[in-house]
Amino acid sequence: MMEYKGYKAQIDFDNDAGVFVGEVINTHDGISFSGRSVDELRESFRRAVDDYLDLSCDMGGEGEQPYSGRLAIRINPILHRAIADCAAREGKSLSAWIAECLGRAAGVTKVKAG
Repeated sequence: MMEYKGYKAQIDFDNDAGVFVGEVINTHDGISFSGRSVDELRESFRRAVDDYLDLSCDMGGEGEQPYSGRLAIRINPILHRAIADCAAREGKSLSAWIAECLGRAAGVTKVKAG
């Protein structure tokens, strides 16, 4: 995973094209980039984020701020205990268990853990 100005990118390798491809994962706006080497990929990522922010300013707005990946919630203590027990039975941390459940509910199952 790469990070720049708070934006995080997930990287894959396109074997057919022989290039690394990346996508910013903590924003709704589609920001993608590619590169043939790690240095080229890193520069492409930075340029994509900077261009996105510049374009947003040119259009009179601000780019969507990236999601941090942190979520604070308040729940009933009985529910807290119940989900902690479920996580323990599956040998997972509470955060990992909750993230997995939320991912299934949202239909997002292929994103790597942040």
